[in-house]
Amino acid sequence: MRVVNLGPDPSLAYRPECQEKDKSEFRNFESGALFDRVFNTYKLMHTHQTLDFVKQKHQEWANCNHFSMTMMENIDALDELVDESDPDVDFPNSFHAFQTAEGIRREHPDKDWFQLVGLIHDVGKIMALYGEPQWAVVGDTFPVGCKFQNSIVFRNSSFEANPDEKNPTLNTEFGIYEPQCGLDNILMSWGHDEYLYRVMKFNKCTIPEEGLYMIRFHSFYPWHSNGDYMHLCNEKDLQMLPWVKEFNKFDLYTKSTELPDVESLRSYYQSLIDKYCPGILHW
Repeated sequence: MRVVNLGPDPSLAYRPECQEKDKSEFRNFESGALFDRVFNTYKLMHTHQTLDFVKQKHQEWANCNHFSMTMMENIDALDELVDESDPDVDFPNSFHAFQTAEGIRREHPDKDWFQLVGLIHDVGKIMALYGEPQWAVVGDTFPVGCKFQNSIVFRNSSFEANPDEKNPTLNTEFGIYEPQCGLDNILMSWGHDEYLYRVMKFNKCTIPEEGLYMIRFHSFYPWHSNGDYMHLCNEKDLQMLPWVKEFNKFDLYTKSTELPDVESLRSYYQSLIDKYCPGILHW
């Protein structure tokens, strides 16, 4: 496995000049103008995301035969999507894509693949424009098939109607899994992370493994931000964890109501798309 030097200390949080909020104000799931919308999205997610549901969604989406479009066309399509699980922003997802990419570009100018991951990390949300409800597309992810850990958002107020919660086979620490089996062998709640990872693999995109981990697990906050589910991780997961953490600070802390000039950035990011995931892709 190829390991790349992270460069600057990944514990130093990125703070763009246009930052409007302190770090502590992000991911506020207790109050705020968007609270009801956010809670209702997670309530539906935590009710319906079961082991059987996830297996069904893998069968429906992981074969990448729904439609064809370029990566930039997908990003543009996200102009139509406002993420209903996000307590921090209420503007189209496409702007967040460029905010994240530009934050990474400023701090990691030598890692163009990392910048591209920042741009495309949320494009799996295109499922919401093709019939999937947002609770099956957006929001934090978590493993199914084992105990739901306490660090999951709204853990104590949103899982009571999930049938897996009452299944004695599925509500133990390991559930259907073996110790240190590795995240490759875990079924996560279905959403845009896993879907985009499958699209990247299906289309043979050449983003390095570190970038694929960022794509696949950037919404897995119980793991990368709270330290849960370590009993399921293998050595590869632990080696990749610093990369996911490094990505997270840009995904989270670049959100601002000062929106980027997308047209001025388009040609640069198109060159990265052409390098790593060119042409018309199967989705």
